[in-house]
Amino acid sequence: MIKSLLIANRGEIACRIIRTARKLGIRTVAVYSDADAKALHVRMADEAVHIGPSPARESYLVGEKIIAAARATKAQAIHPGYGFLSENADFAEAVIKAGLIWVGPKPDSIRAMGLKDAAKKLMADAGVPVTPGHLGEDQDPKRLKKEADAIGYPVLIKAVAGGGGKGMRRVGRAKDFADALDSCKREAASSFGDDRVLIEKYILSPRHIEVQVFGDSHGNVVHLFERDCSLQRRHQKVIEEAPAPGMDEATRKAVCGAAVRAAKAVNYEGAGTIEFIADASKGLRADRIWFMEMNTRLQVEHPVTEEITGQDLVEWQLRVASGERLPKNQDELSINGWAIEARLYAEDPAKGFLPSVGRLEYLDLGVAGDLGGGKVNRIETGVEQGDEISPYYDPMIAKLVVRAKSRKAAIELLATNCAGVQVFPVRTNAGFLARLLRHPGIVAGEVATGFISANDKALLEAPELTPDLDYKLRFWLASRGRTQTPVAEPRGFRLNSSPRTERAVWVNGRRTVLEGEDGLGALLSNPLAGASAVQGVISQFGIVGDDDAVFFSEGDAFHVELVSRGTVGAAIADGAIIAPMPGKVTSVEVKQGEKVTKGQRLLTLEAMKMEHGLAAPFDGVVAELNAKAGAQVQVDAVLAVVEPASSPA
Repeated sequence: MIKSLLIANRGEIACRIIRTARKLGIRTVAVYSDADAKALHVRMADEAVHIGPSPARESYLVGEKIIAAARATKAQAIHPGYGFLSENADFAEAVIKAGLIWVGPKPDSIRAMGLKDAAKKLMADAGVPVTPGHLGEDQDPKRLKKEADAIGYPVLIKAVAGGGGKGMRRVGRAKDFADALDSCKREAASSFGDDRVLIEKYILSPRHIEVQVFGDSHGNVVHLFERDCSLQRRHQKVIEEAPAPGMDEATRKAVCGAAVRAAKAVNYEGAGTIEFIADASKGLRADRIWFMEMNTRLQVEHPVTEEITGQDLVEWQLRVASGERLPKNQDELSINGWAIEARLYAEDPAKGFLPSVGRLEYLDLGVAGDLGGGKVNRIETGVEQGDEISPYYDPMIAKLVVRAKSRKAAIELLATNCAGVQVFPVRTNAGFLARLLRHPGIVAGEVATGFISANDKALLEAPELTPDLDYKLRFWLASRGRTQTPVAEPRGFRLNSSPRTERAVWVNGRRTVLEGEDGLGALLSNPLAGASAVQGVISQFGIVGDDDAVFFSEGDAFHVELVSRGTVGAAIADGAIIAPMPGKVTSVEVKQGEKVTKGQRLLTLEAMKMEHGLAAPFDGVVAELNAKAGAQVQVDAVLAVVEPASSPA
C-alpha cells in the first residue's frame, strides 16, 4: 500500500481524498496557491506546499511544480482528483518518469480516449454502439456540410478535443450550418488549440447515462452500475442520481456490458466513466443508447455510486495504484437503495447564475450522518464558515448527497436539505435546487438534458414573500419592541373591523408591504409578549441586526432593511453597469459617447474561469466608461453608465 500521497488538487475533492487516505494510514501532502493559503484542504493535510500565484495556470496547472513538491516532501504517489491535470496524459507520464506512482489510468489509455473522433472509432471496433455521425477525418467545410445533410437535421457539431460543453453547436437547419461551423471551430481553437470537429445526430429527447468502471493491473475490469446525469444547465451537470430512473435489468446489463468492453479495449486501470447518450423518446432501450465519450478519472458525482454500492472508490483507486487486485468481483457488487446528489454552487440564479464570490460569513449546510429510516445525508465540501469563495476557481461550495430506500424518498430528503441551506452574504443556487427537485416532472422521473432550459421560468422565479418568510419578518418586527417607526402606519377605519396595520420593509432591495389585522397588529402593539419565544426562533433562522436582518427561507437568503440603503438593482435600472464579481476586464467593445441598443455587449469580464458579457439595459448612449481592457475590478464597481436615448420631439 502507498505510504504517502500528494494530492494535486484543491477544494472538496482534495478533502475527500484526504479522508480516505487517513482511514488507510496514508500520509497526505496538500498543494496550494496564494488564494488557498488558508483553505480547508491545506488545514486537513499532514503537510502542505505552496506552488504559486492564485491563477490556476500559474499553480495547479504547472506539472513541474507539483512533481517538485512531491519530491521535496518524499511523497510516493500523486492523486490528481478531477479537473486541472487529471486527464493530462503528458503529466501522468511525467509523474511516472519521475519515479512516482500515478493514481490514475495509464497515459496511453488517457490519450486513446482524449480525442472524441479516435475514441468513437475505437469503441465501434470494440463492439460498443456509437452515435450515428461523421468522425471528421475530412475537415473540408463542404464535406462536413454534406455529411450533416446526409445524417439529417438537427445535428450536433462537436469539437474533437472538446469538453465541458465548449465547442458544441446544435444546428436545426441546413442554411445555418456554415455559420455554426465557423463559430464552433473558433471556440474550439480558443479553448483547446484544436479546431477539428465531428458531426453527430442530435437526439431530440436525450438523457445522459454514464457507467462507473474500474480496472486493475491484473486484467480485471468491473462496472459499478449506472448514474443518470441528465439534469444539466448549459451542458454542466446539476443533479445526479443512481440508479437511472426507468432502467430495466435487460437494458442495464446491455449498457454496463458495453462499458466494460470499452474499458477493456484500452487496457484500462483505475476509475473511469463511460458516458452514453440515450434517446429516451420511447423510454430507456438498449438499441437507443450510444457511446458518447470516456472520462479517464474520478467523476464529481462518484458519491452516488458509492452510496448505492457501499464501496469507497477513492480507496479502490489507491489499492489499484498500489498494485492490488480490485476489492470486489462483479458478482459481489449490487445496488442498494437510491442516491441523489445536488451541486451547491456560489452563484446567483437571479443574475443568470453569475458566480458569487466573497467571505462565507454564515454557512450552515445541515448535519451529515444517518438520519434514520435508512436515509443518509452526506456533505462533501472544501469550505467552512469564514472561508472565502475565490474568483480564481470553480465556485462549488458543496455536494449534498442523500440515500434512501426509494427514489421518491431520496428526492424528498434532498429537496428538504437544499431548502434548509443557509449561506450569506455569498449567494447560492440552493433555492433553485429545491424547486427543481420538487418539480412534478422530476418527481415523476421525466429527466432530460433539456429539462431545466425548458422550465427555467418556473424554476428561477422564487416567490418574493413566502408564508415562511412572512412569519419570520413579523416576529422580527414585533421583537424589536417598537410600535411606531417611520415605516409603520395605521391604515384607516372600518366599522366593526380591527384597524389595519401596514409596515413597509425592503427585501433584497425591493420595497415590500406587510399588511395585517389581528396578527400583525397584536404583535406590533404588544411585542414583549412574545419576545422570549421570538429570540429563540430568530437564533435558528436568521442573522439579526438593529435595522436590518437576514432571513433564510426555502434555500434562499433574504436581506431585510427597515430603511432602503440603495441597491445594485436600482443602479442598474438607472443605467449603471455594475461588476457582478471581482474579475479582469478582457475587452471593451464600445466608446464613451457611442449609441448602443438594448442587449448590446458593452464589455467582457473574466472571472471564475469563465467570460461574462455585460450588456446595455436599454437603448441609449454610453455616458460614462470607467473600464479598460486588462484592468482588474472589484465587485459592485461601476464600469459604465448608459443614459436612455432621447425621445423624439
